[in-house]
Amino acid sequence: MNGPPSPIVQIHSPADPRVSDYLHLKGADRRRPDPFGRGGGSPPPVIIEGHLALRRALKGPLELNSVLMTPARAESLGDLRALLDPGVPVLVADRDVLAELTGFDVHRGVLASAVRPTVIEPNQLLGANRRVAVLEGLTDLENVGAVFRVAAALGIGGVLLDDRCADPLYRRCVRVSLGWSTVLPHARVRHHDDLVTTLHEAGFTAVALTPSPRAVAVDRAADDGLLDEPVGLLVGSEGPGLEAETIAAADAAVSIPMSSGVDSLNAATSLAVVAAFAASRRGWS
Repeated sequence: MNGPPSPIVQIHSPADPRVSDYLHLKGADRRRPDPFGRGGGSPPPVIIEGHLALRRALKGPLELNSVLMTPARAESLGDLRALLDPGVPVLVADRDVLAELTGFDVHRGVLASAVRPTVIEPNQLLGANRRVAVLEGLTDLENVGAVFRVAAALGIGGVLLDDRCADPLYRRCVRVSLGWSTVLPHARVRHHDDLVTTLHEAGFTAVALTPSPRAVAVDRAADDGLLDEPVGLLVGSEGPGLEAETIAAADAAVSIPMSSGVDSLNAATSLAVVAAFAASRRGWS
């Protein structure tokens, strides 16, 4: 704990400038800020929804601007307020004010705004980690959030994304990840064709997760050392999966045996199965 809870500031109008970070949170401009800072302008803040995600985010590097709560949450979450740095204001507004401000019913009763961090380069991510998840064309916000939660649970040190993937720091991604997307580092390549090349340049084995019948079953892949570190586990978009060129460029293709009539799992589940096999061979560190 950092000391006594931060003081509460009452907010009575959505037009109050102190809550401008939370205005129209469902707007299209919030979903996909340019990750490379092209076009100028200040990037939007990171918005954290829910007290569980916020508790996790407080363990990471984000710098909070403010926290916004309903009166009930401000009263019941005094322990959370005590975790905040004293300079972080706790803004309190009725639920109807929050709905008008944000554009949706904030039924979890807790939001926070944080400074969007500087994007790290892929070589920085790969230089500091030996196990990474690699996402190609994964645009579904909840799937990206789920990948970060799986990665954290199974000892994957970071996530490498292509230029088409959803923003891991978008509100819904942060919520689904339970805040892990604000803690686990991520980086982007500037074009999806660069994913495998970037892994190879850093000395990583590129392993493509695919239901192709020509792929090696995950248990055999683990036994044969195909999942040994340093390794990047490549996962494709829902539906089409990884592009054929990506699978061809990878060092190995790995599949998950399934019941008859079922040909695939979603991205996060596929990653979880393969990462669990890899972790079981090396230990759960």
